[in-house]
Amino acid sequence: MQTVVVVAAFSALTAVMLGAFGAHGLKGVLSASELNTFDIAVRYQMYHGLAMLVLPALTSVVARPWLRRVAIAFGVGIVLFSGSLYLLVFTGNKWFGPVTPMGGVAFMVGWVLLLVGAARHTGAGVHHD
Repeated sequence: MQTVVVVAAFSALTAVMLGAFGAHGLKGVLSASELNTFDIAVRYQMYHGLAMLVLPALTSVVARPWLRRVAIAFGVGIVLFSGSLYLLVFTGNKWFGPVTPMGGVAFMVGWVLLLVGAARHTGAGVHHD
């Protein structure tokens, strides 16, 4: 779970940095629509970075293997969803647009895995993995 915390902290840190850059450095450079797209990428990166930070605290209600799966799904989601939006804004290459929904699916898979992992937890130290 230490790796999850490191990745989550890095994700949240870079989301703050990119958010500040977007708010102060990209106004007047990007269109309103591009700034909105950039903001969505930053928000989803931060939401899922923070969600990843919480995962280690859930070991009493979700088995570690499930939490690792959630962390991987969220990490993939950040790269595909937020990463594709950043690339779309900075390059203007519309090819990145179809990648974004795959990242959204990865986020949803992560939340489903968390739901299933929590539902399968017995609370008595026995986990259904």
